[in-house]
Amino acid sequence: MSEIMQSAELNRNSLLLALRSYSSAVSNMEQTVLLPSLLRDLPAEEDQEAPSQDLYGDYLMLKSVRNAVESGLAHPEDKSKSKVRVSEVLLEPESLLRFHLTGLFAVVSQLTRRSHRLTQKYLDIVGISN
Repeated sequence: MSEIMQSAELNRNSLLLALRSYSSAVSNMEQTVLLPSLLRDLPAEEDQEAPSQDLYGDYLMLKSVRNAVESGLAHPEDKSKSKVRVSEVLLEPESLLRFHLTGLFAVVSQLTRRSHRLTQKYLDIVGISN
């Protein structure tokens, strides 16, 4: 197996582990957060990578993303969001794949951290600590 193929296999496995970790974190969040309405109007952590309006909005977003990832709601006909030049795809598909896998891994890792923080914040709100 070529070095590029081995590297792609490792990235794929890492991405699968990251997606499983994210799904598990959101499932734990759902099982822990029995009253999502308690999260309304509570500001999210200020040190978060991406700002949000409140913890309730984060809760809904994290569940929505998990559902989209698990059900595969990608629409191949929606190419307006993709601005990849044809020459890049034709000349360097391995580089393009590596670029997208790296980006996807970073986003999934960020969402997993947000899910863990939201779960911990909820436990703090209801007076339960781990």
